Amino acid sequence: MRYGDNVILIVDDIEINRMILREILQDDYEIIEAANGSEAFKILFEDKIIPTVVLLDIIMPDIDGFQVLERIKLDDSTKNVPVLFITAANSDETESRGLTSGAADYVTKPFNHDVVRARVDNHINLARYRHRLEQLVEKKAAEVTRTYEQTLEVLATIIEYRNLESGEHIRRTTLLTEVTVAKMLEIETFRPVLLTENIHSLIKASALHDIGKIGISDNILLKPGRLTADEFDVIKTHTSVGRQIIDSIAGTLPDHDMYLKYAGEICNCHHERWDGNGYPSGLKGDEIPLSARIISVVDVYDALISPRCYKAAFPHDVSLGIILEGRGTQFDPNIVDIIPDIAEMFRGIEESHSD
Repeated sequence: MRYGDNVILIVDDIEINRMILREILQDDYEIIEAANGSEAFKILFEDKIIPTVVLLDIIMPDIDGFQVLERIKLDDSTKNVPVLFITAANSDETESRGLTSGAADYVTKPFNHDVVRARVDNHINLARYRHRLEQLVEKKAAEVTRTYEQTLEVLATIIEYRNLESGEHIRRTTLLTEVTVAKMLEIETFRPVLLTENIHSLIKASALHDIGKIGISDNILLKPGRLTADEFDVIKTHTSVGRQIIDSIAGTLPDHDMYLKYAGEICNCHHERWDGNGYPSGLKGDEIPLSARIISVVDVYDALISPRCYKAAFPHDVSLGIILEGRGTQFDPNIVDIIPDIAEMFRGIEESHSD
């Protein structure tokens, strides 16, 4: 796609009109001409040339100016391009309809050199200013979003340390998720579900899987021995507490719904089991969000290879074997089936980010 800087598209079926407008504007702008709506569509949507402004005649055979304007405004690539209608003098009704339909302005025939130049220049300057403003807003929004993400990641790391676990657990979980998702994208079954534009959000959200542990008291969370049934019931609540935390944040970060959507799913469902015997809701099979099914595998693997106050670290091969044994019971079998292909990548992450 070519975005034309200082490019004006003139669409008019009368050659003399195009010639006059070209003569007025060609000293400062590159001029592209179309003799009808079909030619304009080819330039815009086949050749993918996006002009700085469009000068568009209304009365044309086959496809009139209103139809061309409608198509321009419906397409994401052209909807913000200013369109100036070319109208006859004393055509108030036509001008009114054009402005209502989305035209930015109009120039009247017969053409006045100074008026045409002034109106074109004004709308090009406005378009550039709006584009710069949009870029600035996007940059600021990205900075705010990153601040939110970093705050949540720091909170998650604090919780891991409070749980007497290394902060490397979060780093490993994120990396394990990343390599797992990358492998899943090679599988036709997963490709339609794992939309490329959302993968970054899913991977980043994996760091928040245990954020709900902030709601668990120390005497249970840090207990070195075996938990009682009642204590384990309390531990289970970290899933729903995590979801509540994410939901409370969602209202303050409305533009990043996928990041928070995945975070909420992962917090709430990463202890669900494929066979329906997990918690908190006893979801089964595909009822469990895919994001949580992925984190379930990588979180258990990392827990197995990591030392805890109540157990020693299991070797990589033993941990991998336990994951494979959970195929179709604890874990999604389709995800487990790809783990042997990335087992050495798992081992590499374990060794390079050890506690």
